[in-house]
Amino acid sequence: MPEAASAAATRATIGDSEFDRDTAVFRRAPGVYDIDLSAGWTIINAVNGGYLLAVLGRALGDALPHTDPFTVSAHYLTASQPGPAVVRTEAVRTGRTLSTGQASLFQYDDEGNEVERIRVLASYGDLDALPDDVRTSAKPPAVPPMDQCFGPEDGPAPVDGSSAIADRLMLKLDPATLGWALGQPSGRGEMRAWFGLADGRDADPLSLLLAVDALPPTAFELGLKGWVPTVELTVHVRCRPAPGPLRVSITTRNLAGGFLEEDAEVWDSADRLVAQSRQLARVRLG
Repeated sequence: MPEAASAAATRATIGDSEFDRDTAVFRRAPGVYDIDLSAGWTIINAVNGGYLLAVLGRALGDALPHTDPFTVSAHYLTASQPGPAVVRTEAVRTGRTLSTGQASLFQYDDEGNEVERIRVLASYGDLDALPDDVRTSAKPPAVPPMDQCFGPEDGPAPVDGSSAIADRLMLKLDPATLGWALGQPSGRGEMRAWFGLADGRDADPLSLLLAVDALPPTAFELGLKGWVPTVELTVHVRCRPAPGPLRVSITTRNLAGGFLEEDAEVWDSADRLVAQSRQLARVRLG
């Protein structure tokens, strides 16, 4: 079998991929779900915030009468670690076109006490029922062709365990936003990339929750180093993405008092704006 055909034959599908298995939650009781947070979605030792959002998003999609996230707002209270966790959900209001719920993820400290890691308030609906009318001034980001962009595999070998999530992503960064990797940050606070899952699984509304928080932080292009922990992240899912790679653009306009915002747009292969987000994150100065 030709190499290209073999690769196509082994592409993961929505519902049968590593992402689906690692975000799967198991209902223990009505509104209560167990999960073992995978170490495969970590940066250093912390679990990626977009992966966590997808976990809670999957639990809410099971708990609510509607299955598609429309808007998800999360507050990250403490850093999550790989291992067992519990998600507790509550329906706040259910309507004909929208349902609103809240969810929290808990882990246990060394004394066995529950520690809340993240709390979410979200509204769900049916993306396929939305009208086709689009009136927008937004334009897809000008990302060079994928073969002119660069991924983690093009740089120095990372320290073992430093960024396990990179092995699970297809990430090709725009060279114009890679000055930080060469010791020459642009100072513009921009990051752009082609994005997908490494096993070829196409995007869906849940993986969009990952996509908005999967690129290197814009703080790197501002000349800052180190961890940039998310304080709050709000995602708007606008429509179900078409098959194919996504383009993600993230910008920061204001860093003040040790905090910055990141505004993200996610575009699909049909040139549609499929998700938007804003997050507030802490940075280490000096």
